[in-house]
Amino acid sequence: MPLELTDQTWDEEITQSKGISLVDVWAPWCGPCLIVGPVVEEIAGEYAGRAKVGKLNADENRKPAEFGITGIPTLLFFKDGKLVDQIVGAVPKETITAKLDYYLSGDTAQS
Repeated sequence: MPLELTDQTWDEEITQSKGISLVDVWAPWCGPCLIVGPVVEEIAGEYAGRAKVGKLNADENRKPAEFGITGIPTLLFFKDGKLVDQIVGAVPKETITAKLDYYLSGDTAQS
């Protein structure tokens, strides 16, 4: 299961985290979010122990505004607490896991 993130737990769970983290920024009224949600849950199980996976409700937290998020779902990718990538909108699972695998591989030199 993904972590349920809040503004209060953000620093401890994401900013101070070592390694790769994936955060699903969503809202309960958002149709595409409800499509991506189960995919993120699958990924959380498959990547347990390799990547931290969490969900952040955009309606209940201010953190999304700090990242300039205007559309949801937005998937944020962090490496050692720093934002390194994002995906906006509902995308296939393979798109999400390809980015996770890329950052987990350690070969993060941008081309």
